[in-house]
Amino acid sequence: MAKAPVGSKSNPSEFDVLEKLEADEPYFVIRAHDPLSSALVELHAYIGAGQSGAAHNKLAEIMAMTSAKAPRPASSPKYRETFAISLAMEQWRENHEE
Repeated sequence: MAKAPVGSKSNPSEFDVLEKLEADEPYFVIRAHDPLSSALVELHAYIGAGQSGAAHNKLAEIMAMTSAKAPRPASSPKYRETFAISLAMEQWRENHEE
C-alpha cells in the first residue's frame, strides 16, 4: 500500500498545527477537494517566501480560474462564514499579541 500524501490526516506535515491550536483559536482548512486548493496553498507559500512576482502570477492564475464562474455564489452561507472566520482570526491575533 502506498504511503499517504504529505499533509494528509494519515501523514501530517512536519509543520501541521491542528494539535497545537489553542482551544479558542480560529482556523480554516482548505481540502484538496476544493478546485482552488493547490493554487491557494501555492500562493500562500509564495507570499510567505517573499516571492512577489511568483505570487502575482499565481493570483492572476487564480483569478483566471474563477473569472468565468466563481466556485460558489457570493450569497452562499459558506462564503459568508469564510469572512467571519477571517475576522475572528484577526481579532484573535489582536487579543493574543505577545
